Amino acid sequence: QVQLVESGGGLVQPGGSLRLSCAASGSIFNIYAMGWYRQAPGKQRELVATITSGGSTKNAESVKGRFTISRDDAKNTVYLQMNSLKPEDTAVYYCNAVIVDGKEYDYWGQGTQVTVSS
Repeated sequence: QVQLVESGGGLVQPGGSLRLSCAASGSIFNIYAMGWYRQAPGKQRELVATITSGGSTKNAESVKGRFTISRDDAKNTVYLQMNSLKPEDTAVYYCNAVIVDGKEYDYWGQGTQVTVSS
């Protein structure tokens, strides 16, 4: 089992910045990748950014050049630095961990609200 706890969401004005954190605990030694997804009201959950255990990253086109995913292995924490935020970035942001242990398992955090509004 893996537990994911997100923090860092909130209300920010357009053009502002936020940093989300996701701390992982439990059976984390088989984590293949971690990432951030988001879900806006009335829309499907979508990928924002991922980072593998090897350090490879992937960003959605809509956030390229504005969002950066990183990790601190010593703290078992993944971060999402969000700059130049837009109203369309408003959503609940979820942390995800992919565990590979013979099979592939997905774990999710509880989500953190990000609201971009003036």
